[in-house]
Amino acid sequence: MPAAPAPTRLPRVRASELVGRGWLNTGGEQITLADLRGKVVVLDFWTFCCINCLHVLDELRDLERRFADELVIIGVHSPKFAHEADPVALAAAVERYEVHHPVLDDPELVTWSAYTARAWPTLVVVDPEGYVVWQMAGEGHASALEALVAELVAEHDAKGTLHRGSGPYVAPPATSGTLRFPGKAIGLPNGNLLVADAGHHSLVELAADGETVVRRIGAGERGLVDGAADVARFSEPNGLCLVPEELRARTGFDVLVADTVNHVLRGVRLADGLVTTVAGTGEQFMVGATDNVPGTAGVVDLDDAFDARAVKLSSPWDVVWFEPMGAFVVAMAGNHTLWGFGRDRIAHLGGTMNEGLLDGRLAEAWFAQPSGLAVGPDGALWVADSETSSLRRVEAVTGTPEGTVTTVVGQGLFDFGHRDGAADQALLQHPLGVAALPDGSVVVADTYNGAVRRYVPAADGAPGQVTTLATGLAEPSDVVVLVDGAPWTGADAAPGPDARLELLVVESAAHRLTRVAVPASLAGEVLDAGAHRTQRPVTDVVAGELRLDVPFTPAPGQKMDDRFGPSTRLQVSATPPELLLDGAGDATDLTRVLRINPDVTEGVLHVTAQAASCDVVAPGDEETVFPACHLAQQDWGVPVRVVPGGASARDRVLVLPLRG
Repeated sequence: MPAAPAPTRLPRVRASELVGRGWLNTGGEQITLADLRGKVVVLDFWTFCCINCLHVLDELRDLERRFADELVIIGVHSPKFAHEADPVALAAAVERYEVHHPVLDDPELVTWSAYTARAWPTLVVVDPEGYVVWQMAGEGHASALEALVAELVAEHDAKGTLHRGSGPYVAPPATSGTLRFPGKAIGLPNGNLLVADAGHHSLVELAADGETVVRRIGAGERGLVDGAADVARFSEPNGLCLVPEELRARTGFDVLVADTVNHVLRGVRLADGLVTTVAGTGEQFMVGATDNVPGTAGVVDLDDAFDARAVKLSSPWDVVWFEPMGAFVVAMAGNHTLWGFGRDRIAHLGGTMNEGLLDGRLAEAWFAQPSGLAVGPDGALWVADSETSSLRRVEAVTGTPEGTVTTVVGQGLFDFGHRDGAADQALLQHPLGVAALPDGSVVVADTYNGAVRRYVPAADGAPGQVTTLATGLAEPSDVVVLVDGAPWTGADAAPGPDARLELLVVESAAHRLTRVAVPASLAGEVLDAGAHRTQRPVTDVVAGELRLDVPFTPAPGQKMDDRFGPSTRLQVSATPPELLLDGAGDATDLTRVLRINPDVTEGVLHVTAQAASCDVVAPGDEETVFPACHLAQQDWGVPVRVVPGGASARDRVLVLPLRG
């Protein structure tokens, strides 16, 4: 393959020192940039709530293995939520997601600000002489990073400035236990429990006591392998759904599993533990990629939808049987959507793939990492929408994929807290699980508040109410409702008035299931621990014209991919919408002139950018070699403050590097 023209790099700027509260995965040692001289360094600015950051962690694994002697990856953890600033929670996340490189704890966003990061995730490449040579935001940069690192290794090997050998990573002590960061749990027909043991990359069946191991399904190693219970492999499975009894013979499996990091759905036959992939290719759906099978909304019959095994998925986090649609609904956290699966077909049902909080028609609503699903006794679908810290309700039009989305608790992407009372004022913090109670109320695994909350819907003119049923839990991620000791679902008959009600909480960071007694009145405490907003540096902008520039440069050996039309896309909107007098909308140019409203003092610019590149093919090979395509994408939410006064030309430009 001939080399592409050398890409234009950033001016040679010394990398800023790595400053934070402390380090993980270094054996207690502090790391300075001087310690890393001679290595290619990739700084990964991440936060553990962010699904895009988790995608990048997975993208980096192969890079770490290939360049083990020349490359050092440094995770810079710059938190979004208050809980993520807790050093204990961060240490658990580093273990949970198998981060095998040093991590700098940056709770005050000091290093984040020094490198002018504006989005999670952001990647910065530093050469062996300590200069910043590249910056990129979002995901989909794996091929570019591989090409850049290879080029830097060759360049500095020739100059004599490359140092090969082991890096500063020190593996933490191994931990053991029955469960390791369990995700979700369900009751089985035999009275036992099935738990998605995400940290062990397997499923575990427990006796009704929630402790005694009956069997394990999965070999316990990360991978995508079908087969017998002791052979099959998962990768951080989460959601579980018991298949309705009348469908099990036809489907050939009894439990549907959201195998999150593999980007697939798996079917499990309980009789012998056989595991089969039933949806997904194992590759991630990238929004806007030309090789996606087109997602579709408004498919009346799943028989007319797409072959489920041919469609790429994106981090499915939960799954539930939804009778009004006659299908399983999948919470597709990776691209902020809901999908329908059934009869070996899969279709995109709801969410526009924009990240945010917008109600209305299911096909037009915005979600943000939907992570928990449950069906209530009234047939409504409840969604724990984690990144907006919200509880959403989907009311379906029976027999169709149409529906309406309503937010009952939650304010938006950057507002969170622990506040009970009237539902329109209540606050959650990154909930991952939801379950329906027999009386029509809903319990929420309020993960980052370490609590179980209860929402009582509005009725008879009274507003909806939120209370707290339990606190002091370690990242609860799911709740199983128990009636007289047996699992109950919203599809079951209502229990009698004397039934004993309990909650079985999946305490993910404590690696256990915990029983929580529920008072007969179902009443909970009313707590107010305050409201929070995500704290990030605010960008001052002046009213009037503001040029938005999103630089993108193909990696070495690649070029812009315009084989199927324009290779770039830029979407811009604002909260509040009145912030922008002009410039909102969708177009292909990565540069745009915005007009800022002088009558709005502050807000958030929402920017989504995509750029497609492909490998350069040698002359004469164009008809026999099909170049690989690569899609980079990122969503920015840039807090801005509109300030008075004049401005220089430099102050009227906002630069958000996608790659360059």
